[in-house]
Amino acid sequence: MSNTPKIKLTDVKKSFGQKVVLDGVSLEVNAGESLVIIGGSGTGKSVTLKSILGLITPDSGEVYVDGDDVLSMNANERQTMMKKFGMLFQGAALFDSMKVWENVAFGLIQAQKMDRGQAHDIAIEKIRQVGLNPQVGDLFPAELSGGMQKRVGLARAIATSPEIIFFDEPTTGLDPIMADVINDLIVECVKDIGATALSITHDMASARKIADHVSMIYEGKIIWTGPVGELDSSGNPYVEQFIHGRADGPITKHANFVA
Repeated sequence: MSNTPKIKLTDVKKSFGQKVVLDGVSLEVNAGESLVIIGGSGTGKSVTLKSILGLITPDSGEVYVDGDDVLSMNANERQTMMKKFGMLFQGAALFDSMKVWENVAFGLIQAQKMDRGQAHDIAIEKIRQVGLNPQVGDLFPAELSGGMQKRVGLARAIATSPEIIFFDEPTTGLDPIMADVINDLIVECVKDIGATALSITHDMASARKIADHVSMIYEGKIIWTGPVGELDSSGNPYVEQFIHGRADGPITKHANFVA
């Protein structure tokens, strides 16, 4: 098995105008691992994901996927790389005009040019895998609850059996019970297809359930990384304040977060 990290960022920096968002982010995710990045709103979590996908070009630093330099890729190379990824968006981000099964099969049909009949069969199986009745496939997203939409988003994320899955605030907007259901499904589905997972969240219950390792980002830097089991003994005052949701500590509520 290769020792090359599935994802590697080295000293990645990105500013928007005068606002420094990433100030030297470095992290590694090994194949088959689940890394969760925690941090407050606007601390650079989403910009980190977009930098890996090539949607944002860092001002400096290095980004590698399977040892390949993302920042030097041409359009065709980037398109090929993107086929390795699945993603569960924060708001599920389903297409309202498409039936549920078409949403799940979107990557199969559009990216892999799969026959619609075959894509339909795979979509229905994925819908079943996330605990929904196959008949849901013929409904439209507006007919579903928030929790059901999130399950459909997860089904779409795993439909192409991607090597890497990104989870962007996967439990936002869900009640605690449904959030726990989604966390369990994430763990189960990621292991089932053997994917590498990178998630961003401020939901500590979610982080504790789906992570192998946790990194905390603050003011554009990764300030702590360790196994999820060491979160409560990190010895880092920023991590301690964040995971316990304390108002008092080194993280101030007046921090100037904009991105």
